[in-house]
Order: sequence, then structure tokens, then C-alpha cells
Amino acid sequence: MKIIDLRSDTVTKPTQIMREAMLNAIVGDDVYQDDPTVIRLEKMAAEMVGKESALFVPSGTFGNQLALLTHTNRGDEVILEANCHIKKYEVAGAAVIAGVQLNSIEGVKGEMDLSKIKQAIRSEDIHFPKTSLICLENATGLGTLLSLDYMEKVANIAKEADIHIHLDGARVFNAATALNVDALEICKHVDSVMFCLSKGLCAPIGSMLAGSKKFINKARKNRKLMGGGMRQVGIVAACGIISLEKMSKRLTIDHENAFYLADKLEQIPGFHVDRERLNINMVFVTVDDNINFPENYSELLFEKGIKVNGYRGEEMRFVTHNDIERSDIDYFVNILKTII
Repeated sequence: MKIIDLRSDTVTKPTQIMREAMLNAIVGDDVYQDDPTVIRLEKMAAEMVGKESALFVPSGTFGNQLALLTHTNRGDEVILEANCHIKKYEVAGAAVIAGVQLNSIEGVKGEMDLSKIKQAIRSEDIHFPKTSLICLENATGLGTLLSLDYMEKVANIAKEADIHIHLDGARVFNAATALNVDALEICKHVDSVMFCLSKGLCAPIGSMLAGSKKFINKARKNRKLMGGGMRQVGIVAACGIISLEKMSKRLTIDHENAFYLADKLEQIPGFHVDRERLNINMVFVTVDDNINFPENYSELLFEKGIKVNGYRGEEMRFVTHNDIERSDIDYFVNILKTII
């Protein structure tokens, strides 16, 4: 039985081309910086986001925390949105690794009010920590986008205060697809960016951190400190090259499938799609209280070969990706109807 997995785009399987690339990858020792496949990937990644240099890292969380460690000093303060991934889903890594304090601002669909960002930047005072970094997320985990105009305004605030901006761009190519721009148009407003190869881009392992040469040189040493110095990693970097060359160009299919799924779900009485957050490959759904909707619906679906995250009483999230076809969506919706 085929398993239809709608939990996240982290579940994507490497393509056959990727598997063949792993088999044939030319490798070296990346700690010595002589793995030719990694070198090619890092050069390509830097060019695609408009930065001088890039660094291959094991995961998105690793890349974000490495950026914080590299941009800041212990005891500094970082401004970010209250519901962003760095704040909510990275195991308080900012406190443990970089030793920084997070100043979180409750945003609207992932967007912090500009006046509140200005207010959050600390002045010179013996009682205050130093504000050294602003973190943005685009696309957000809420399924929304930050506009280029908004990012430019945040960049102007940061420049005026002489502080840096890091972008959690785990799905920056989804954002670029939805905004109909190249990723570098998004990233030109930030000093560093992390993006994942292992989500919708289908690589089995890895993310990229990009920025200036000076920043990446420092980050490379910090990567070693954090235990991320890998050796013959060209085997997986070969997949990352395919992610950038091919998979980043097909994300519109995932977005269209998300819209298709949203339309199908709204045909079920009592189901409501949050259309204001239907910007990328994520569909957020709420269910009326009067619907006979079983709490164990994820278990019931799994019995039919469908994986979803458990219902938390507020909303459900379904994510489309390379391994999801229209026929899978039709099957899922039909099974969902039968359990209500």
C-alpha cells in the first residue's frame, strides 16, 4: 500500500536522480574544504540567494542557531516574531548555544509591526542588553508570506540601528515561487539566510547558511564547535545540487495541489479553510463544533494508508509536496468523508 503523507514537506523522499547522484558523487573531506561536490553546492547556493558565500549544515535548526551564534555575543538580545520557528520549535537553542535573550513580538500572520520593532531596539543603558540581531521568517510556518516591501522597511530599520538581520528561509523558494520573484530578491534585504534542502526540495539531509565571506568564515569555525564539521558529505550534497537545479523550479505544482486540496476540503460541510494563509503548500483547516469529528481521526486515516498530524482541537494542517499527486488528494478527501 502506498502511504500518503500529508504531515509536512519534511517527509519527502529523495528522487531517483538524487539516489543515482549519491552513488556517483565525487567526495573529499569537507572539514579540510576539499570536497568538490560540497564546494559546488555552496557556490550554487550563494549565487541563488545573492550572497558572497554559503555553508552546508546538517539541518535548518542547526543553520538558524549557527547564525545566531555567529551574529551575536553572549548576553545580547535578538528581536523576532513570537510564533516563529526559532522561538517556538528549536528547543530553546538560542539560550543554550548562543546564550542570547529573545525579545519576541506578537505579529499578525508572522509579520511584526514596524513601530514595535523600533521600540524593541535597546538604547545604550547600563541596565539593557545589546540588541544585535533581528530575525525574520519567509515563508512563515503559518503558511503566509512577508512582502518585499515589508522586508525592505525592516532592513531600513536595522540599518539605521546598525544591527543585522537573519532570515529563517527554510521555505524561501516556496516564498519566491508565491511572490513570483527569484529568491535573491527576498534575500537582498537580509545579512544572512538559512534555507532547507530537505523539505519541499526533497534532499534527504541538509540545509544552507549564506551570507558575506566574513560571516561564513566565522560560521564555518562555529559549525565545527557545534559538532557540524562533516567529512565525505558530498554524498548528500549531491542531492542538494539537484534540489537547487531542479526541485526549486517545480514548487508551483505543490502550491497548485494545495489550492486543489483546499477546494476539495471546503466541499465537506463544516470544514473551513483559512484562505488568508493559503499562500504556499500548506492548508490550514478548522471544523465546526457540531460536526461529528473523531479525535482519533489520524489513527483512522492511518489505517487507510494516510499519515496526518493529530487533531489538536483548534486547526489541522495538511502539507503538499513532491510525493503528493492529485489522485492522492482525492483519495484522502474521500476517506476523510467516510470517518465523519
